[in-house]
Amino acid sequence: MKTALVYPLAAIAEIAGCFAFWAWLKLDRSPVWLVPGGGSLVAFAWLLTLVPSDAAGRAFAAYGGVYICASLVWMGVVEKTTPDRWDILGGAVCLLGAAIILFAPRG
Repeated sequence: MKTALVYPLAAIAEIAGCFAFWAWLKLDRSPVWLVPGGGSLVAFAWLLTLVPSDAAGRAFAAYGGVYICASLVWMGVVEKTTPDRWDILGGAVCLLGAAIILFAPRG
């Protein structure tokens, strides 16, 4: 699976899984939310294993930038809170850092 597809799917899975726990603990939702939340977190972990990288830490570090941006999108779409210009600038910086980590020439 291509990295450009894996990272966004992993981000959605991780955010959805974490949000399920958040909803249960902070929003007084049913504990039933934990079942799909747990499954979503398992999918997240599995998806990251599909990233072609010589080091897990490098794959995880690069994923961090994608996760940050996906979290801002989640905030806007699911939580109905519009990211401000600082959120967007910070997300862009993180994506640049992720690209450097992932695509830097290594010998």
